[in-house]
Amino acid sequence: MIDCHSGLTAIVPAAGIGSRMGADCPKQYLTLAGKTILEHTLGCLLSHPGIARVIVALAPHDEWFEQLAVAADPRVLRVEGGSERAYSVLNALHVVEGKWVLVHDAARPCLTQGDLDALIASAMACDGAILGSRVRDTMKRTDGAGNIVATVEREQLWHALTPQMFPTGTLKRALEEGLALGALITDEASAMERAGFTVKMVEGRADNIKVTRPEDLSLAELFLQQQSARQQVRPD
Repeated sequence: MIDCHSGLTAIVPAAGIGSRMGADCPKQYLTLAGKTILEHTLGCLLSHPGIARVIVALAPHDEWFEQLAVAADPRVLRVEGGSERAYSVLNALHVVEGKWVLVHDAARPCLTQGDLDALIASAMACDGAILGSRVRDTMKRTDGAGNIVATVEREQLWHALTPQMFPTGTLKRALEEGLALGALITDEASAMERAGFTVKMVEGRADNIKVTRPEDLSLAELFLQQQSARQQVRPD
């Protein structure tokens, strides 16, 4: 087991294949600004002073991870992922000791340290918290044929982002119970909500995008370049 009493553990489920990208490898191994998406993601987590360990849940036959330099970092542990995100996260939770855990998407390479700070501070004051961004566009609901049936009021609507941070044992039980009952678990917050816990929404940066489609690559690279430029001009 991992002793994380001296710091937080972050879990990165990375067992998906990213079929919508149409690439020859899972999307987390595509390159942005000279590094793979996964390297950017892990680098951000590992550089935060409050995070002591990162557990990466990988597909059983993953042939790319061990080729990355970060795979040799003693703070990084590899576990086998599952057929769905919830199973990957649960596999990682089985080897964590420590009160709190963060879960972050492998394909969100643009996470900032400021958003991590805000999430950690908020989560520890309640049952848990997630990062989110406010819905700014007009929202429509359609029927099965693609016809608009309603305009949805966007006030108090949010895009759920990651990381999502919860007490380790509580999240583990919520996932186990939800999966046992066949509940739809789209993220960690949905499992916690189903179990009756109140989850805090913490407003994060809208550039914390998830790379899902080919057009997201250039946008994520632009955001990474902008973040790097801001760090370079920041006064000592």
